[in-house]
Amino acid sequence: MAKDVQSNAPASAVYGLGLIGAAIYYIGAASSFGMGVLGFLKALVWPVFLVYEALKSLGA
Repeated sequence: MAKDVQSNAPASAVYGLGLIGAAIYYIGAASSFGMGVLGFLKALVWPVFLVYEALKSLGA
């Protein structure tokens, strides 16, 4: 029997910790329930913001 090896486990852990941190940040900064929901949705896609800002600062 072949053994499944998870080669992307560290990346999943970093994403998971980033998701939790982003959710705490965005929800904590929310001024209303609707902004809290929007903050949670932003926390789900935080890597998009990270890559966008990185590419923008590099001038790409």
